[in-house]
Amino acid sequence: MPELVERVEVAAPPERVWAALTDWTSQGEWMLATDVETVGGPAQGVGGRLAARTGLPVPGRPRLGFLDTMVITAWDPPRRVEVLHTGRLVRGPGIFEIEPRGQQSTFVWTERLDLPFGVVGRVGWVVARPFALLGIRWSLRRFAAFARAR
Repeated sequence: MPELVERVEVAAPPERVWAALTDWTSQGEWMLATDVETVGGPAQGVGGRLAARTGLPVPGRPRLGFLDTMVITAWDPPRRVEVLHTGRLVRGPGIFEIEPRGQQSTFVWTERLDLPFGVVGRVGWVVARPFALLGIRWSLRRFAAFARAR
């Protein structure tokens, strides 16, 4: 199972970073090309459901891309939240961890991917991985500014 692990230093205490992270519907403000909504009520604990659409914006319509459905599987404020990606294209656990450093924090984003399409998916991942890393790194830089400003 391929794994991506990236981190960013955030000039904000863990509680503020947690609040920014778990404001799911605001993730589009920092996460590259993604809009997120909660499904069936608030998603503030184990069992909460999320739906993220990642792709190109289309005026007046949902993004042209793919739907990433998730269920929250672990909830430990303000330290850790885990989701299980349950969509057709993105599957596997995603882990967000906040490491306290006094009045600052380190935010760690881990994705463990269950690649679709067998051999084709594994070969495609070799091509897609550098772009995924660039997108996550870009998003993390934006997240650090987003959380600091809250």
